[in-house]
Amino acid sequence: MVDYLVIGLGLAGISFCEQLEKNNKTFKVISDTSQTSSIVAGGLYNPVILKRFTLAWNAKHQLELTKPFYQNLEQKLKIKLDSKVPVYRRFASIEEQNMWFEAADKSTLQPFLSTQIKTNTNTAIDAPFGYGEVLGTGRIDTKALLKAYKSYLRRKEILQEETFNYDALILKENHVFYKTIKAKKIVFATGYGLKSNPYFNYLPLNGTKGELLTIKAPELKESNVIKSSVFIIPLGKDLYRVGATYKWKDKTNTPTEEAKEELLQKLDTFLKCDYEVVNHVAGIRPTVADRRPLLGRHPEHANMYVLNGFGSRGVMISPYASNLLLEYIESNKALPAEIDISRFTKKYYKPL
Repeated sequence: MVDYLVIGLGLAGISFCEQLEKNNKTFKVISDTSQTSSIVAGGLYNPVILKRFTLAWNAKHQLELTKPFYQNLEQKLKIKLDSKVPVYRRFASIEEQNMWFEAADKSTLQPFLSTQIKTNTNTAIDAPFGYGEVLGTGRIDTKALLKAYKSYLRRKEILQEETFNYDALILKENHVFYKTIKAKKIVFATGYGLKSNPYFNYLPLNGTKGELLTIKAPELKESNVIKSSVFIIPLGKDLYRVGATYKWKDKTNTPTEEAKEELLQKLDTFLKCDYEVVNHVAGIRPTVADRRPLLGRHPEHANMYVLNGFGSRGVMISPYASNLLLEYIESNKALPAEIDISRFTKKYYKPL
Protein backbone atom coordinates (compact mmCIF):
# COMPACT_ATOMS: atom_id res chain seq x y z
CA MET A 1 0.00 0.00 0.00
CA VAL A 2 1.23 3.50 -0.86
CA ASP A 3 0.46 6.63 1.10
CA TYR A 4 -1.08 8.57 -1.81
CA LEU A 5 -2.64 8.07 -5.20
CA VAL A 6 -2.33 11.31 -7.19
CA ILE A 7 -4.60 11.84 -10.19
CA GLY A 8 -3.31 14.40 -12.69
CA LEU A 9 0.18 15.61 -13.58
CA GLY A 10 -0.03 19.25 -14.51
CA LEU A 11 1.54 21.96 -12.37
CA ALA A 12 -0.72 21.07 -9.43
CA GLY A 13 0.06 17.35 -9.59
CA ILE A 14 3.81 17.89 -9.96
CA SER A 15 3.88 20.31 -7.04
CA PHE A 16 2.02 17.88 -4.82
CA CYS A 17 4.33 15.01 -5.81
CA GLU A 18 7.26 17.19 -4.85
CA GLN A 19 5.75 17.80 -1.42
CA LEU A 20 5.21 14.07 -1.00
CA GLU A 21 8.81 13.23 -1.87
CA LYS A 22 10.09 15.97 0.42
CA ASN A 23 8.09 14.43 3.27
CA ASN A 24 9.11 10.83 2.47
CA LYS A 25 5.62 9.74 1.42
CA THR A 26 5.10 6.89 -1.05
CA PHE A 27 2.79 7.50 -3.99
CA LYS A 28 1.57 6.51 -7.43
CA VAL A 29 0.38 8.85 -10.18
CA ILE A 30 -2.26 8.37 -12.87
CA SER A 31 -2.42 10.89 -15.70
CA ASP A 32 -3.52 11.23 -19.29
CA THR A 33 -3.11 14.01 -21.86
CA SER A 34 -6.67 15.37 -21.78
CA GLN A 35 -5.78 18.63 -20.00
CA THR A 36 -3.37 20.94 -21.79
CA SER A 37 -3.45 24.21 -19.83
CA SER A 38 -0.17 23.54 -17.98
CA ILE A 39 1.57 22.58 -21.23
CA VAL A 40 0.44 25.55 -23.32
CA ALA A 41 0.74 28.12 -20.51
CA GLY A 42 2.91 31.18 -20.98
CA GLY A 43 4.71 30.14 -17.80
CA LEU A 44 5.23 33.63 -16.39
CA TYR A 45 5.58 34.27 -12.70
CA ASN A 46 4.56 37.85 -12.17
CA PRO A 47 3.15 39.20 -8.89
CA VAL A 48 1.26 42.13 -10.46
CA ILE A 49 -2.04 42.23 -12.36
CA LEU A 50 -0.98 44.56 -15.14
CA LYS A 51 -4.40 45.52 -16.36
CA ARG A 52 -5.21 47.29 -13.11
CA PHE A 53 -1.75 47.71 -11.52
CA THR A 54 -2.72 45.70 -8.44
CA LEU A 55 -0.97 42.95 -6.50
CA ALA A 56 -2.18 39.45 -7.32
CA TRP A 57 -3.74 37.42 -4.51
CA ASN A 58 -1.11 36.49 -1.88
CA ALA A 59 1.59 37.14 -4.49
CA LYS A 60 4.41 38.13 -2.16
CA HIS A 61 4.36 34.89 -0.20
CA GLN A 62 3.82 32.79 -3.33
CA LEU A 63 6.79 34.42 -5.06
CA GLU A 64 9.02 33.63 -2.09
CA LEU A 65 8.20 29.94 -2.54
CA THR A 66 8.20 29.92 -6.35
CA LYS A 67 11.87 30.57 -7.08
CA PRO A 68 13.45 27.96 -4.76
CA PHE A 69 10.81 25.42 -5.78
CA TYR A 70 11.77 25.58 -9.47
CA GLN A 71 15.48 25.82 -8.66
CA ASN A 72 15.21 22.52 -6.83
CA LEU A 73 13.39 20.99 -9.79
CA GLU A 74 16.12 22.19 -12.14
CA GLN A 75 18.76 20.42 -10.03
CA LYS A 76 16.67 17.30 -9.66
CA LEU A 77 15.70 16.95 -13.32
CA LYS A 78 18.96 18.41 -14.68
CA ILE A 79 17.22 20.81 -17.04
CA LYS A 80 16.85 24.58 -17.39
CA LEU A 81 13.37 25.72 -16.38
CA ASP A 82 13.61 29.25 -14.96
CA SER A 83 14.52 32.24 -17.12
CA LYS A 84 14.81 35.53 -15.23
CA VAL A 85 13.13 37.71 -17.82
CA PRO A 86 11.89 41.26 -17.06
CA VAL A 87 8.24 42.10 -17.70
CA TYR A 88 7.64 45.51 -19.27
CA ARG A 89 4.17 47.05 -19.19
CA ARG A 90 3.71 49.22 -22.28
CA PHE A 91 2.07 52.55 -21.47
CA ALA A 92 -0.66 53.72 -23.83
CA SER A 93 -0.79 57.28 -22.45
CA ILE A 94 0.57 59.77 -19.92
CA GLU A 95 -2.45 58.87 -17.75
CA GLU A 96 -1.25 55.28 -17.57
CA GLN A 97 2.20 56.45 -16.53
CA ASN A 98 0.62 58.43 -13.69
CA MET A 99 -1.48 55.44 -12.62
CA TRP A 100 1.71 53.36 -12.51
CA PHE A 101 3.45 55.85 -10.22
CA GLU A 102 0.41 55.97 -7.95
CA ALA A 103 0.45 52.18 -7.70
CA ALA A 104 4.21 52.13 -7.05
CA ASP A 105 3.66 54.38 -4.01
CA LYS A 106 1.58 51.71 -2.29
CA SER A 107 3.53 49.74 0.29
CA THR A 108 2.39 46.36 -1.05
CA LEU A 109 3.49 47.16 -4.61
CA GLN A 110 6.71 49.07 -3.90
CA PRO A 111 8.93 45.94 -4.02
CA PHE A 112 7.58 44.99 -7.45
CA LEU A 113 7.12 48.19 -9.50
CA SER A 114 10.12 50.15 -10.72
CA THR A 115 9.65 53.93 -10.55
CA GLN A 116 11.90 54.52 -13.55
CA ILE A 117 10.13 54.69 -16.89
CA LYS A 118 11.94 52.55 -19.44
CA THR A 119 12.35 54.30 -22.76
CA ASN A 120 11.58 52.18 -25.79
CA THR A 121 14.62 51.72 -28.05
CA ASN A 122 13.20 48.92 -30.21
CA THR A 123 12.06 50.27 -33.58
CA ALA A 124 9.99 47.11 -34.12
CA ILE A 125 7.66 48.14 -31.28
CA ASP A 126 5.51 51.24 -31.08
CA ALA A 127 5.78 52.45 -27.46
CA PRO A 128 6.10 56.27 -27.42
CA PHE A 129 5.16 56.49 -23.73
CA GLY A 130 7.70 53.86 -22.66
CA TYR A 131 7.31 51.03 -20.19
CA GLY A 132 6.94 50.29 -16.51
CA GLU A 133 9.12 47.41 -15.31
CA VAL A 134 7.83 44.72 -12.95
CA LEU A 135 10.60 43.44 -10.67
CA GLY A 136 11.29 39.84 -9.65
CA THR A 137 9.65 38.24 -12.67
CA GLY A 138 10.56 35.27 -14.83
CA ARG A 139 9.32 32.44 -17.00
CA ILE A 140 9.10 28.73 -16.29
CA ASP A 141 9.31 26.37 -19.28
CA THR A 142 6.21 24.39 -18.32
CA LYS A 143 6.29 22.16 -21.39
CA ALA A 144 9.85 21.05 -20.62
CA LEU A 145 8.94 20.58 -16.96
CA LEU A 146 5.99 18.30 -17.67
CA LYS A 147 7.98 16.21 -20.14
CA ALA A 148 10.96 15.82 -17.80
CA TYR A 149 8.81 15.08 -14.76
CA LYS A 150 6.91 12.36 -16.57
CA SER A 151 10.24 10.75 -17.50
CA TYR A 152 11.37 11.01 -13.89
CA LEU A 153 8.25 9.22 -12.62
CA ARG A 154 8.50 6.59 -15.36
CA ARG A 155 12.04 5.75 -14.25
CA LYS A 156 10.75 5.28 -10.72
CA GLU A 157 7.88 3.14 -12.11
CA ILE A 158 5.21 5.10 -10.27
CA LEU A 159 3.37 6.66 -13.23
CA GLN A 160 0.43 5.04 -15.01
CA GLU A 161 -0.42 6.87 -18.23
CA GLU A 162 -4.12 6.28 -18.67
CA THR A 163 -7.47 8.00 -18.26
CA PHE A 164 -8.72 7.55 -14.73
CA ASN A 165 -11.78 5.29 -14.55
CA TYR A 166 -14.02 6.44 -11.69
CA ASP A 167 -16.00 3.22 -11.85
CA ALA A 168 -12.85 1.29 -10.89
CA LEU A 169 -12.33 3.30 -7.69
CA ILE A 170 -13.32 1.48 -4.51
CA LEU A 171 -13.51 3.56 -1.35
CA LYS A 172 -12.90 2.03 2.07
CA GLU A 173 -12.81 3.75 5.44
CA ASN A 174 -9.01 3.87 5.72
CA HIS A 175 -7.83 3.38 2.15
CA VAL A 176 -8.83 3.25 -1.50
CA PHE A 177 -8.44 0.63 -4.21
CA TYR A 178 -7.89 1.46 -7.87
CA LYS A 179 -7.28 -1.62 -10.04
CA THR A 180 -3.95 -2.96 -8.70
CA ILE A 181 -3.21 0.08 -6.51
CA LYS A 182 -4.01 0.34 -2.82
CA ALA A 183 -3.48 3.78 -1.24
CA LYS A 184 -4.25 5.42 2.08
CA LYS A 185 -5.45 8.60 0.38
CA ILE A 186 -6.36 9.89 -3.07
CA VAL A 187 -5.78 13.43 -4.34
CA PHE A 188 -7.37 14.78 -7.53
CA ALA A 189 -5.27 17.42 -9.31
CA THR A 190 -6.90 17.24 -12.72
CA GLY A 191 -7.43 20.88 -13.71
CA TYR A 192 -10.56 21.40 -15.79
CA GLY A 193 -10.95 17.61 -15.83
CA LEU A 194 -12.57 18.08 -12.43
CA LYS A 195 -15.84 18.69 -14.29
CA SER A 196 -16.06 14.97 -15.10
CA ASN A 197 -15.24 13.89 -11.53
CA PRO A 198 -18.45 12.57 -9.90
CA TYR A 199 -17.08 13.31 -6.42
CA PHE A 200 -16.05 16.93 -6.94
CA ASN A 201 -18.03 18.17 -9.94
CA TYR A 202 -20.35 20.08 -7.60
CA LEU A 203 -17.58 22.67 -7.13
CA PRO A 204 -18.01 25.87 -9.18
CA LEU A 205 -15.04 25.37 -11.48
CA ASN A 206 -15.93 27.49 -14.50
CA GLY A 207 -12.98 26.97 -16.81
CA THR A 208 -11.71 29.69 -19.13
CA LYS A 209 -10.34 28.87 -22.56
CA GLY A 210 -7.04 30.49 -23.43
CA GLU A 211 -5.37 30.48 -26.83
CA LEU A 212 -1.79 31.43 -27.62
CA LEU A 213 0.24 31.87 -30.76
CA THR A 214 3.91 31.36 -31.44
CA ILE A 215 5.34 33.77 -33.98
CA LYS A 216 8.70 33.98 -35.71
CA ALA A 217 9.91 37.59 -35.95
CA PRO A 218 13.61 37.86 -36.92
CA GLU A 219 13.51 41.67 -36.85
CA LEU A 220 11.97 41.98 -33.40
CA LYS A 221 15.11 41.24 -31.34
CA GLU A 222 13.36 41.68 -28.00
CA SER A 223 14.64 40.00 -24.82
CA ASN A 224 12.00 41.33 -22.40
CA VAL A 225 8.39 40.25 -21.94
CA ILE A 226 6.20 43.04 -23.35
CA LYS A 227 2.69 43.42 -21.96
CA SER A 228 0.29 45.58 -23.91
CA SER A 229 -3.12 44.43 -25.12
CA VAL A 230 -1.40 41.02 -25.39
CA PHE A 231 1.80 39.56 -23.99
CA ILE A 232 4.87 38.99 -26.14
CA ILE A 233 7.11 36.43 -24.46
CA PRO A 234 10.59 35.77 -25.96
CA LEU A 235 11.38 32.08 -26.41
CA GLY A 236 14.75 32.39 -28.19
CA LYS A 237 15.71 31.76 -31.83
CA ASP A 238 13.46 34.66 -33.00
CA LEU A 239 10.39 32.90 -31.59
CA TYR A 240 7.83 34.64 -29.35
CA ARG A 241 4.72 33.47 -27.53
CA VAL A 242 1.72 35.78 -27.99
CA GLY A 243 -1.32 35.56 -25.77
CA ALA A 244 -3.73 35.10 -24.42
CA THR A 245 -7.46 35.05 -25.01
CA TYR A 246 -10.15 34.54 -22.36
CA LYS A 247 -13.30 32.73 -23.51
CA TRP A 248 -15.94 31.35 -21.16
CA LYS A 249 -18.30 29.38 -23.42
CA ASP A 250 -16.02 27.19 -25.56
CA LYS A 251 -14.65 24.35 -23.39
CA THR A 252 -12.58 22.53 -26.03
CA ASN A 253 -8.81 22.40 -26.48
CA THR A 254 -9.20 23.14 -30.18
CA PRO A 255 -7.59 26.38 -31.47
CA THR A 256 -9.98 28.70 -33.31
CA GLU A 257 -9.57 31.17 -36.17
CA GLU A 258 -11.59 33.70 -34.19
CA ALA A 259 -9.08 33.74 -31.33
CA LYS A 260 -6.15 33.85 -33.76
CA GLU A 261 -7.60 36.93 -35.44
CA GLU A 262 -8.25 38.58 -32.08
CA LEU A 263 -4.65 38.06 -30.97
CA LEU A 264 -3.20 39.26 -34.29
CA GLN A 265 -5.36 42.39 -34.33
CA LYS A 266 -4.17 43.33 -30.85
CA LEU A 267 -0.57 42.47 -31.70
CA ASP A 268 -0.63 44.64 -34.82
CA THR A 269 -1.57 47.72 -32.78
CA PHE A 270 2.00 47.95 -31.47
CA LEU A 271 4.23 45.45 -33.30
CA LYS A 272 5.77 47.11 -36.37
CA CYS A 273 7.85 44.35 -37.96
CA ASP A 274 7.08 41.36 -40.16
CA TYR A 275 6.35 38.02 -38.54
CA GLU A 276 4.80 34.65 -39.29
CA VAL A 277 2.59 32.49 -37.10
CA VAL A 278 4.27 29.12 -36.57
CA ASN A 279 2.05 27.56 -33.89
CA HIS A 280 -1.37 28.00 -32.31
CA VAL A 281 -2.46 26.18 -29.12
CA ALA A 282 -5.35 26.23 -26.67
CA GLY A 283 -6.17 24.99 -23.18
CA ILE A 284 -8.84 25.39 -20.51
CA ARG A 285 -7.66 27.22 -17.40
CA PRO A 286 -9.19 25.83 -14.19
CA THR A 287 -10.83 29.04 -13.01
CA VAL A 288 -13.22 29.32 -10.05
CA ALA A 289 -16.26 31.52 -9.49
CA ASP A 290 -14.62 33.45 -6.62
CA ARG A 291 -11.11 33.42 -8.20
CA ARG A 292 -9.57 31.37 -5.41
CA PRO A 293 -8.11 27.85 -5.51
CA LEU A 294 -10.00 24.71 -4.52
CA LEU A 295 -8.29 22.73 -1.76
CA GLY A 296 -9.61 20.35 0.81
CA ARG A 297 -11.30 17.12 1.85
CA HIS A 298 -14.42 15.65 0.31
CA PRO A 299 -17.53 16.29 2.46
CA GLU A 300 -18.23 12.56 2.88
CA HIS A 301 -15.01 10.68 2.08
CA ALA A 302 -12.29 11.40 4.62
CA ASN A 303 -9.44 9.99 2.51
CA MET A 304 -10.31 11.91 -0.69
CA TYR A 305 -8.90 15.36 -1.50
CA VAL A 306 -8.79 17.97 -4.24
CA LEU A 307 -6.06 20.39 -5.42
CA ASN A 308 -7.34 22.61 -8.18
CA GLY A 309 -8.56 26.02 -9.38
CA PHE A 310 -5.26 27.84 -10.00
CA GLY A 311 -6.56 29.73 -13.04
CA SER A 312 -3.88 31.48 -15.07
CA ARG A 313 -1.39 31.66 -12.18
CA GLY A 314 -0.54 28.00 -11.72
CA VAL A 315 3.23 28.57 -11.85
CA MET A 316 3.08 30.71 -8.70
CA ILE A 317 0.15 29.16 -6.84
CA SER A 318 1.11 25.47 -7.20
CA PRO A 319 4.08 25.33 -4.78
CA TYR A 320 2.17 27.38 -2.20
CA ALA A 321 -1.11 25.46 -2.42
CA SER A 322 0.39 21.97 -2.53
CA ASN A 323 2.33 22.68 0.65
CA LEU A 324 -0.85 23.89 2.39
CA LEU A 325 -2.79 20.80 1.33
CA LEU A 326 -0.19 18.34 2.60
CA GLU A 327 0.05 20.17 5.93
CA TYR A 328 -3.73 20.02 6.16
CA ILE A 329 -3.80 16.27 5.49
CA GLU A 330 -0.79 15.19 7.53
CA SER A 331 -0.74 17.72 10.38
CA ASN A 332 -4.40 18.73 10.48
CA LYS A 333 -3.33 22.34 9.96
CA ALA A 334 -6.41 24.34 8.94
CA LEU A 335 -6.57 25.63 5.39
CA PRO A 336 -7.20 29.34 4.87
CA ALA A 337 -11.00 29.70 4.68
CA GLU A 338 -10.83 31.49 1.32
CA ILE A 339 -9.37 28.42 -0.44
CA ASP A 340 -10.98 25.58 1.53
CA ILE A 341 -13.68 23.84 -0.55
CA SER A 342 -15.87 23.77 2.55
CA ARG A 343 -16.85 27.33 1.58
CA PHE A 344 -19.00 25.76 -1.14
CA THR A 345 -20.35 22.71 0.70
CA LYS A 346 -23.64 24.07 1.99
CA LYS A 347 -24.53 25.86 -1.22
CA TYR A 348 -23.50 23.32 -3.85
CA TYR A 349 -22.98 19.86 -2.38
CA LYS A 350 -25.65 17.20 -2.74
CA PRO A 351 -24.81 13.81 -1.17
CA LEU A 352 -23.96 11.14 -3.75
